[in-house]
Amino acid sequence: MADDTVAEKRKTSPRRGGRVSGVTTDITPDRAALRNWLPGFLALAAIWGSSFLFIKVGITELHPLHLTLYRAGAGAATLLVVLAVLRDRLPREPRVWAHLTVVAAFGVALPFTLFGYGEQRVESMLAGIWNATTPLVVLPLAVLVFRTERLTLRGAVGLALGFTGVLVVLGVWQGVGGAHFVGQLLCFGAAACYGVAIPYQKKFVAGSSHSGLSLSTAQLLVASAQLAVVAPLGGVPPLPTALSPRVVAAVVALGALGTGLAFVIHLRNIRIAGATTASTVTYVIPVFAVLIGALVLGERLTWHQPVGALIVLAGVAVSQGLLGAGRRRRVTPPAGAAGLPVTPPPARV
Repeated sequence: MADDTVAEKRKTSPRRGGRVSGVTTDITPDRAALRNWLPGFLALAAIWGSSFLFIKVGITELHPLHLTLYRAGAGAATLLVVLAVLRDRLPREPRVWAHLTVVAAFGVALPFTLFGYGEQRVESMLAGIWNATTPLVVLPLAVLVFRTERLTLRGAVGLALGFTGVLVVLGVWQGVGGAHFVGQLLCFGAAACYGVAIPYQKKFVAGSSHSGLSLSTAQLLVASAQLAVVAPLGGVPPLPTALSPRVVAAVVALGALGTGLAFVIHLRNIRIAGATTASTVTYVIPVFAVLIGALVLGERLTWHQPVGALIVLAGVAVSQGLLGAGRRRRVTPPAGAAGLPVTPPPARV
């Protein structure tokens, strides 16, 4: 019995030989004191919820491709510093880098860019709502394509409920079409990209011996290289000196704060409260996105969008076993904020 306890502690330890270790989703610390993890939990939700505001500010002067390039670059630079401080290292195996090329494309480059294009047409708070649909895309792909999950009755009910919420958010009874509708589809497309990246990473990358920090840093480096190739499609990226201070601050916040600091906070939340509790941050992120959009940008939602969002979150909760009888101990960590590396660790942060 004592040996089992020691083994569990080793699995959840955040440091091992100067490296950040992987964290399993099966082990939850016993009764972590609320005051120990709640401040970090709320701080993380606020950081990730504000990402949509920063995107909205960034696209006022930057093409979505350029914003994504600078954001990924700032995030990679931040995590490289953390990597050096913790004396961790990047992966060396070509196989891992090959898989990270796919993860970087679907977990960073494409969704970052799609959210940028989407927010040219819709409110930042609405983009935050669409980000919460990610787990609804993850489950069917994990079941049908990557075979990393099994579809249960609870999962099927959750999916049906969640996609009903999607239709309500879209307001399909009002007809389809127009720039606003296209913007919503672009944001949903970004969430769908995360839906590909998460099960792919779980199947081909998550079982490696590398830390979540190492894999996320490599992922952002690869994404930065990919974006550097396609960014000229949006014209010549402007120099940072040509941008206003508010846009520069938004880019730095997206990369350094939303990826670097958020990653460290998220690891701490998992270590203290367990992955199941830490993963529920996805339900709080839309709340912060809506509040920040309303207070800072003066945005407003129509009645059916928050109602649909509540239905979506209820569907996600049901599909993950957080609602109803016989709740599961193990919960697949959902997505965080827009364009953050996927699944903790190596998860979306």
